[in-house]
Amino acid sequence: ITSKKAVVGVMGLGYVGLPLAATFHAAGFKAIGFDTSAEKVRMLDRGESYLDHLHDSTGLFRRLANSPTFEATTDMARLSECDTILICVPTPLGDHFDPDLSFVEGCGAHIATTLRQGQLVVLESTTYPGTTREVLLPMLQAVGRGALGGEFFLAFSPEREDPGNASHDMYSIPKLVGGVDAPSGALAVELYKAAFRSVLEVSRSEVAEAAKVVENVYRAVNIALVNELKMVLAKMGIDIWEVLDAAETKPFGFHRFNPGPGWGGHCIPVDPFYLTWKARSVGMHSHFIEHAGEINVHMPQYVVQHVADALNDDRKSLNGSRILLLGIAYKSNIGDTRETPAFVIWELLKKAKSIVSYYDPHVPTITGHLPSNMQEAQGVESITEGGLEQALKTTDAVVVVTAHKCVPVSLLRGYGGPI
Repeated sequence: ITSKKAVVGVMGLGYVGLPLAATFHAAGFKAIGFDTSAEKVRMLDRGESYLDHLHDSTGLFRRLANSPTFEATTDMARLSECDTILICVPTPLGDHFDPDLSFVEGCGAHIATTLRQGQLVVLESTTYPGTTREVLLPMLQAVGRGALGGEFFLAFSPEREDPGNASHDMYSIPKLVGGVDAPSGALAVELYKAAFRSVLEVSRSEVAEAAKVVENVYRAVNIALVNELKMVLAKMGIDIWEVLDAAETKPFGFHRFNPGPGWGGHCIPVDPFYLTWKARSVGMHSHFIEHAGEINVHMPQYVVQHVADALNDDRKSLNGSRILLLGIAYKSNIGDTRETPAFVIWELLKKAKSIVSYYDPHVPTITGHLPSNMQEAQGVESITEGGLEQALKTTDAVVVVTAHKCVPVSLLRGYGGPI
């Protein structure tokens, strides 16, 4: 690690794994990226970006494609070539809001098959406290390749990505590290110090796992709070936005969160339920977190009810009305639609027999993983910018789900229907 001769392997080349591999590559390490998607590997080989939210994504992908010290592959047998293996795969929820660790377990199975002496394995995927020790460690020990902390090493270091945030690159975000044992933690700290500006070691992997979940629970409950305040103040005829602008003038003791149509993305709608599931396993009930989840899950219904009320004022109903969704990504200025509330709103409108279309330059075509009840939207294309003005002429209501900077708000000024 000190001489940077170690080969860094990264499993999962998505919004976390690819920038992570690029960060170690930029620090002087040889990096090998592993992914089950042959298309991603082909695009990396050709220098074609599939992560448009990254700063200079086109340049980054071209640099990696042209570098002799970066490779991407679907061949998991090549994990044996790596001195350290970093796991960056999805940790979604199951049908009953329980943790789905199938991607992590799949990585563990591949690593166990090729595990060799001296390898360091680090889980970066967000999960409940105890996963690294309780799930990955037994899988690696089962192959009988030696003892933890001597023959192989295991740690947890949570990803802290914020897609679309140009203020923080991966290198500059402080890195938390917790080992399953002390030697593993110390080795993982040395690895990350070689590529990151700031590294903080905590006492054990469970602390690092819990810290990541707490970061996201903090956001989830505050989003729920301001969403509930929005609904309450709306009944009082008070503008929540003016209230927040006023409250924000206090220079201490207040951190602003804005209301929205729900929650979305890979973390906020998922991680609180990982913690509540783990809490139940030790006989505790996290009532506050669960209530926050209920509020945030309810917000798309609140939005659709407001659309129905606005149409009713125009003597129209949801049934048969043309509804245009402006922005369908889960947050502004990126094209990521994972867990987006736009799809829940879309589904509710379709159930009410509305005719739904959308405009989102960041999502020209709906592709990728979709909820089971949204499969019919696979391949649906966005209205083009040139066709937006014409589309507004036949639209009964506009719902601004995601406020991208590139959305031409000026076109809405002359729109006569409800927004």
